Amino acid sequence: MSRPSVIHCVLLSTLLLSLSHLGFADEPSVTIQKVSGNRMLIALFESNSHVSRACRVDEPILAKLESLDIRAAATCSDSVFVRRVYLDVIGTLPTAEEVKGFLEDRNINKRRLLIDRLLERDKFADYWAMKWCDLLRVRSEFPINLWPNAVQAYHRWIRDSIRQNKPYDQFVRELLTANGSNFRNPEVNFYRAVRDNKPETIAAAVALTFMGTRADAWPSKRLSEMAVFFEGIQRKSTAEWKEEIVFVNLLDASIESAGGRPTSASFPDGTRVDLLPMVDHRQVFADWLVRAENPWFTGSIVNRVWYWLLGIGIIHEPDDIRRSNPPSNRELLSLLQCELVKSEYDIKHLFRLILNSATYQRSCIPTTDRPEAERNFAHYPIRRLDAEVLIDAICRITGTSETYKSLIPEPWTFIPGDQPSIALPDASITSPFLELFGRPARDTGFELERNNAPTAEQMLHLLNSSHLLDKLESRWNPQTSATSPRFGRRVRRSVAAPQSAQADVTDVYLSLLSRYPTSHELEVIRKYTSEAEAQGNEAMVDLMLSLINTPEFLYRH
Repeated sequence: MSRPSVIHCVLLSTLLLSLSHLGFADEPSVTIQKVSGNRMLIALFESNSHVSRACRVDEPILAKLESLDIRAAATCSDSVFVRRVYLDVIGTLPTAEEVKGFLEDRNINKRRLLIDRLLERDKFADYWAMKWCDLLRVRSEFPINLWPNAVQAYHRWIRDSIRQNKPYDQFVRELLTANGSNFRNPEVNFYRAVRDNKPETIAAAVALTFMGTRADAWPSKRLSEMAVFFEGIQRKSTAEWKEEIVFVNLLDASIESAGGRPTSASFPDGTRVDLLPMVDHRQVFADWLVRAENPWFTGSIVNRVWYWLLGIGIIHEPDDIRRSNPPSNRELLSLLQCELVKSEYDIKHLFRLILNSATYQRSCIPTTDRPEAERNFAHYPIRRLDAEVLIDAICRITGTSETYKSLIPEPWTFIPGDQPSIALPDASITSPFLELFGRPARDTGFELERNNAPTAEQMLHLLNSSHLLDKLESRWNPQTSATSPRFGRRVRRSVAAPQSAQADVTDVYLSLLSRYPTSHELEVIRKYTSEAEAQGNEAMVDLMLSLINTPEFLYRH
């Protein structure tokens, strides 16, 4: 075993001892009863002030928990909150300075103010464009054939829509009724990203993406009736390589020879509608879909946002809405639907409402081991970081960058070294790390295509790979860290100024875990640095490697 691996195992076992008792090392649902006597450790994760209700979102949840005789978890600590909200809203770890600034802020409204600031950051658009690109199957090549120029335009359109906080009904309507060039009217790529041009295939994609329902479980007649609205969508090439024009051919001779365009159709709720000639029937369907009273439309998006922020849908899975899969809390779903409509489809309003709730800000430490607790949002569910978020966090704390590759021979696929993974527009641009840690291929549009389940291969990569060790060791090599930010200077200085070692350790903890080290952890590290073979910067690398491998770093909590 290599030197860092031996040291890592020794230090890791000590540092993880306390955290394993909190349940991070096993399944997330391990109960608090195990640590009821260890108030120091609980204090890392919970606040002294307990807020049961912060806004109207909490009321139906508390009512449901009361009916189940389940006690809600305590409010999370400030250090947990600042890390959680950065990761959930912008997919990025806070810097040590941002953590210190938040922890030292005495404003009683600092959590609300931080949420407002994060929602206005450019990285909010980067991160949520990544989520939408997963659903909209944004990738260049097989089985999706958008091609790089179109992917670039489509990603930019999605990101700009999020950055401008475009009303959600307008966002969907523009996608469904798009016409024109895939290069110049990027929203038409919604149709090009569907597996084929058959009306039934398009209808199934629309149902999955904007109604949160799987059409393959429908009666065949319902899907064929909905497909009528998407008949006549055609594509034609231009003189420019890979450019296509997407349009509805209202005078399609093949349709006329087959008996003409249909004169009526049924919406998925069974309502019949007459279809006028020389009218784009997608407009008719869009009018029906984005109505305020359409529960599929509003229910699907509020359920997705809830799932994205809380890890479990009110209807779970979030793209499996059906009669036999009812919501866990119907009143909560209705409340969020009403809020979305009242705000005129303002998605950021929905984010603020959820993020400011006591439910979102609860501790991850459950009060019971009953499985209904997590399903009914009694505590914040623990889940592993997305692959892109994880590699961005590692690159940030090590001051390094990642190399990406693409099999598509297009010049624009060159990725600058400082570009975060969450801002990659194309699933065809990838890296071995992203593949290993479950980044979705964007083939299907299903939420479950992203796989954040930990594997043995992932654990070995984090423990022993040259990929990670090279990143860490580059931080204490003066030649490679000459242009590093403040953290790198800290590490180098520790060689010449041993008295700053505790400040270095504090910086490492704030950068990786968004909290100060405990006195017990400082003592463990002091003892290790005084007795172990590794000294100075080598010990700092060992510390960072140990902390990266803790569930506290790898998981949202």
